[in-house]
Amino acid sequence: MRGEEHPPTLLDGVRVVDLTQLLAGPYATQILADMGAEVIKVEPPSGDKARGNGPLVDGQSTYFASINRGKKSVILDLKTPGGRRVIYDLVRQSQLVVENFQPGVAQRLGVDFETLKTVNPTVIYAACSGFGQTGRNGSLPALDIVIQALAGTMSITGYPGGEPVRVGFSVGDIGAGLYLAIAMLGALYRHRNEPRAMFVDLSMLDSQVAMLENAFARYFATGVVPQPTGSRHPVIAPFQCFQASDRPFVVAASTPAQWKELTRVVGREEWQEDPRFSSREARIQHVEELSKELGAIFKTRTAHEWVSEFEKARVPAAMVNTVEQAAQDPRLEARHMFTDVHYGPSQLTVVGSPVRIDGQQVMASRQVPTLGEHQSYVLSTVLGYTAEEVRALAREGVFGWTTEQSV
Repeated sequence: MRGEEHPPTLLDGVRVVDLTQLLAGPYATQILADMGAEVIKVEPPSGDKARGNGPLVDGQSTYFASINRGKKSVILDLKTPGGRRVIYDLVRQSQLVVENFQPGVAQRLGVDFETLKTVNPTVIYAACSGFGQTGRNGSLPALDIVIQALAGTMSITGYPGGEPVRVGFSVGDIGAGLYLAIAMLGALYRHRNEPRAMFVDLSMLDSQVAMLENAFARYFATGVVPQPTGSRHPVIAPFQCFQASDRPFVVAASTPAQWKELTRVVGREEWQEDPRFSSREARIQHVEELSKELGAIFKTRTAHEWVSEFEKARVPAAMVNTVEQAAQDPRLEARHMFTDVHYGPSQLTVVGSPVRIDGQQVMASRQVPTLGEHQSYVLSTVLGYTAEEVRALAREGVFGWTTEQSV
């Protein structure tokens, strides 16, 4: 098993009712689970939609495994009266409720903030949606590409003159998940001294715009609409990808000292006095000329040679890795960033937590729950239901079946 054992559990005693599915919400609640919170993942009888997302290994979704480790799964049909009764009992014994329904769905299911705060007057309720609970288009569905399009992300990604490009991972979902986790941790901190019901309203679109801070700051300051610049930085040069004799690499000189060292490494120290390149502003103004001249120089040696020289000179530089090459990077291996998790009969490798406290990686559990795996624990141990009460719920169809199987 890869990874460190006995990690710090920062959120011991915190119980989370997790009603989220797919990516943004589950990503946020996995962060809480990594930190030691007891996250009870409430799934419909068909399961989280992500359980069907490929690629599959031994019939198990690697997509699901990568964002749901450390949680406990229970099946409840919230469209049934019995399912709602179980949720209310669970909320009474929990500090946090998290959902990423489209606005209006929680109300129809009877698990909205106004309802649940009457069940638990000190509950923290976090809702993540595409456009937030207020404003326009709130009830419309929103997937990652919609958020990247609306926020302006796609308009500044890619190369000049090319078509808009989606960032190559779901930054709209992941960004929202990170902000959602931050908001919940902040609410929990306030909750220690002021235990009252709190409502967290998190919008994917708002979160994406927040992550584009510099693009909007430049627009508001200058009135100039940001455009795609390929791998270049809009206000720093050189800061981009170049092709060496064998493979691409990146180099960036963001300070006068780094620029001076770069000119020395490439044998062009006269550029320090060249009016085209002597200042940051001049280098941006003449970035095409600078890129062309550097490009010709960099093709004379291998990427490894250039990166080694720049590292010695303390100029930021790196090879452009494929995902396969990154997975084999010794720097990531040393930090245990790839970890094995158990998912049913399978063992899968996923990305671990980047958080370390006192030298230990924060990852409370490497177990991924199968659908309904913790049914008995949640119903009997957490809620204290008797066997007859559980059988009665099964007969009501609360678990998606009307027999007494698996209860």
